Amino acid sequence: MSELFSHKISLTKQYIYSIVLVLTASAICYGLQAYLGYKVVAFILLLCVSVVAVSFDILPVLIAAILSALIWDFFFIPPKFTLHVDTPGDGILLMMYFIIAMVNAVLTYKIRKVQKDARKKIERENIVRLYNTFLNSLSHELRTPIATIIGATDNLLTSNARLTELNRHDLVAEIAKASFRLNQQVDNLLNISRLESGFLQPKYDWTDISETVYDVVQRVEENKISQKIVININPGLPLFKLDKGMLEQVVYNLLNNAVQYTPPGSRIDIVANDFGHMLQLTIEDNGKGFPTEEKDMVFDKFYRLKHSKAGGTGLGLSIVKGFTEAMKGSIDLDNVPTGGARFTVRIPAATSQLKALRHE
Repeated sequence: MSELFSHKISLTKQYIYSIVLVLTASAICYGLQAYLGYKVVAFILLLCVSVVAVSFDILPVLIAAILSALIWDFFFIPPKFTLHVDTPGDGILLMMYFIIAMVNAVLTYKIRKVQKDARKKIERENIVRLYNTFLNSLSHELRTPIATIIGATDNLLTSNARLTELNRHDLVAEIAKASFRLNQQVDNLLNISRLESGFLQPKYDWTDISETVYDVVQRVEENKISQKIVININPGLPLFKLDKGMLEQVVYNLLNNAVQYTPPGSRIDIVANDFGHMLQLTIEDNGKGFPTEEKDMVFDKFYRLKHSKAGGTGLGLSIVKGFTEAMKGSIDLDNVPTGGARFTVRIPAATSQLKALRHE
């Protein structure tokens, strides 16, 4: 907390705030000196230095410590308005004040530095663990279709004469399916790279939402999925001016995620509506839904649900969120009370009923 606080304030402001705090406390103590002994004032000023020490960097803290010691000597220790100290006892007190203030500042800074290093170490370990998980998943996702392609092509090359027409067709279909899966992983890597670069700019054009959704559903169903996809889009839905490529990827990744993680025979509903220049797309399934404690993390890059089945790189939903936000939209995830998950995508966009505006 203190590290965060200090990072939000520039070093110049830390100097200013430290000096102002010491001067303000000193002025208040000076006004109340009839009720406060100068030894009590020392404790109050030390408290101020401690507050500065837990909040700011080392140099502003040292300045506050030195300044408070000088003020205490000049304005409060008899005789006042001089740095001279009359009694050996007050001299020792002043020296002890100075030492305690400096030690307090340095020790607090050291403790904060140790805490900061410990946090960095934990963050590094988490990043390494995250990337190892990602690489293992990616390796699985790439090796499986590659092995399929190699096996199928080997059969076609070495056993072609013994294969029936149906066998050859099945092998070619396996190659096509594995190639599509490979292409999908490459697309995900390229998309996350585009998002990470920070230079992603939507290419807005008039888009027929119904046509886009049906095209994506057809691509998903070509993989011979066992779930039933139901589309409910009003034929009178206007054209929306948005990035069609990004929208396709958003819908595809959400559908693919639902297909991957719902049991065979599940139902997936797609609904699109216009809410006054706001496209709302809802993709809902009747599967198991998401664990409540993990809902906030499912859009994180590389994140995979605990106890989820093998495979998957944890990039699909993070790309969905990135592309949606690139179009100035938002996405929400809710668990359906009767079971299943509901993703709601909202994208603000200009609308038009004029089909002639397509591909303007």
